[in-house]
Amino acid sequence: MVLNSSAHLNLPFHIARRYLFSKKKQNVINIISLISVVGVTVGTMALVIVLSAFNGLNQFIDQQYSSFDPDLKILPAKGKTFVPDSVFDSIKKMEEVAFYAEVLEENALLKYGNRQRPAIVKGVDENFTLMTGIDTLMVDGNFVLDAEKFQFAVLGYGVALDLGVGLTFVDQIKFYVPKRNAKLGINPMNAFNTATLYPSGFFQVQIDFDTQYTLVPIEFARNLFSYKNDVSAIELGINDTADIEDVKADIKKILGEDYHVKNRFELHDVVYKMMKTEKAAVFFILAFILVIASFNIIGSLTMLILDKKEDVNTLRSLGANQQTIKQLFLIEGCMISISGAILGVVLGITICFLQIKFGLVKLAAGSFLADAYPVSVHFSDIFIIFITVVLIGFFASRFPVQYITKRYLQFN
Repeated sequence: MVLNSSAHLNLPFHIARRYLFSKKKQNVINIISLISVVGVTVGTMALVIVLSAFNGLNQFIDQQYSSFDPDLKILPAKGKTFVPDSVFDSIKKMEEVAFYAEVLEENALLKYGNRQRPAIVKGVDENFTLMTGIDTLMVDGNFVLDAEKFQFAVLGYGVALDLGVGLTFVDQIKFYVPKRNAKLGINPMNAFNTATLYPSGFFQVQIDFDTQYTLVPIEFARNLFSYKNDVSAIELGINDTADIEDVKADIKKILGEDYHVKNRFELHDVVYKMMKTEKAAVFFILAFILVIASFNIIGSLTMLILDKKEDVNTLRSLGANQQTIKQLFLIEGCMISISGAILGVVLGITICFLQIKFGLVKLAAGSFLADAYPVSVHFSDIFIIFITVVLIGFFASRFPVQYITKRYLQFN
């Protein structure tokens, strides 16, 4: 009897499925196949969880930066400051620009009581507060910079801790900045601009900001640093419906080469590149572990091929050729890897969603920014993981199919 074409096409799949999911009494080969599936499942699950954790951490850091950094920042190509001219009015009136904030930041020495330390003093206007929402990240006090009769400073939590600033005390924070083109005289203090402000509160965003920045009204900053209308940057908040990269390109055309226009990624390119590099490195390390785990598939198929010599002879009697027999065992190996990949993806996504909903893995006690480890599942990662696992399983299956069948199974 010779197999027809339809049976010839379906035969390898049906037999491979029976070998893998047979309800007969399990033997050593079945156990090794099960171990192979478990190994692929665990490796796939680890890939899903770890990459989702990296995504969550990346998203978390991006959210923290967005509380302080704008969508786009215009900086001078030369020098530290510039005076916005009429060209910037056209940028301010662009439909895609939701917020337009002028800022001026320089280094200064801060002194409070007997303590002192350098910090970045950033002068901002009310648009900065609306754009970033930093007033929602206060850990003590209120976000007040400019009242009717008084001006105040809002300090990063790390700066406040180093200076020992207390909101219930009556002491003011003293700011010291060297005068430009100043000459030392009898009294060295004459070479410095000095000013004082009362603290109104402390913000906590991200350690890079908390330990460096002190926010003050932009008029105060200009007086302190001896500027009139200068700014060190223009910060822009872009509408959610607009594409930031398109807006960036339009602004660069308007401003020309005298200014740099940077997005949030470019402002912290080292951090983001490091995160991407670490994610890629972890992916390849876990993929290599999956390659090692795939040796179970090689062992399982090798033993299966040797054990099923009688079945192969029967199939040959029914008209199966060498290609059909090879397809049978190759499909068996692919089914092991696909089964493990599906189970691993399902378990990995389930654990990630449990983490998102219930926060199973907690961060250090007392963390202000987040209680549980952030996780974000990207289905583009899931697709890449699934394809990678299936390809590893396919190539792991080819060796025993090509070599063992040729050596131990005789074909005319």
